[in-house]
Amino acid sequence: MGLTADRLKTGLDAIAAAEPAMARALEVAGYPEPRIRPTGYATLLRTIVGQQVSVAAAASVWAKLEALLGEGLPPGALLAADFDALRGCGLSRQKQGYARSLCELVEAGALDLSALPEDDEEAIAQLVQIKGIGRWSAEIYLLFAEGRPDIWPAGDLAVQAGLHKILGLDARPGEKETRVLAEQWRPHRGSAAIFTWHCYNNPAL
Repeated sequence: MGLTADRLKTGLDAIAAAEPAMARALEVAGYPEPRIRPTGYATLLRTIVGQQVSVAAAASVWAKLEALLGEGLPPGALLAADFDALRGCGLSRQKQGYARSLCELVEAGALDLSALPEDDEEAIAQLVQIKGIGRWSAEIYLLFAEGRPDIWPAGDLAVQAGLHKILGLDARPGEKETRVLAEQWRPHRGSAAIFTWHCYNNPAL
């Protein structure tokens, strides 16, 4: 279950009670909409397909792949497909490698997306076994799909820029400073992350 509107509100209200700058930003920008994705293999595969291309281009590739492999792109079907067929759908050599890495881990039972470790860092460590899935992608999956409440993607530039605006900092903080600034917001940093994205392009702030 993702972070629902109620869970977001609870988390942000708790942070705002202790952080005046967050309370001010919340009053101006309002609560963000939830960002919820399905759990499981298909969401991670969509992440790989969507890397470094537009939303429209990713949707086009996905539709072609579904026409070739079937709805949901079953791992076994993708592994059985040849290079040229996948390339014809718009999947580059590099992305084919990433997709096959995911499919192989799932098919072998080396990655069980229905039973990732409860510890966030251990779950991230399992997800980054997949070629093409780095820490940021793993964090986004755990935040949006699993709704883990304390995920904080400190390396995300929009999170950093949003924090810059919300806290009125002199400059956009780097990853290390972004991590330190949010320590006081545990265990609600996931709500804070979604709020920074909400504030990033908000002209009222």
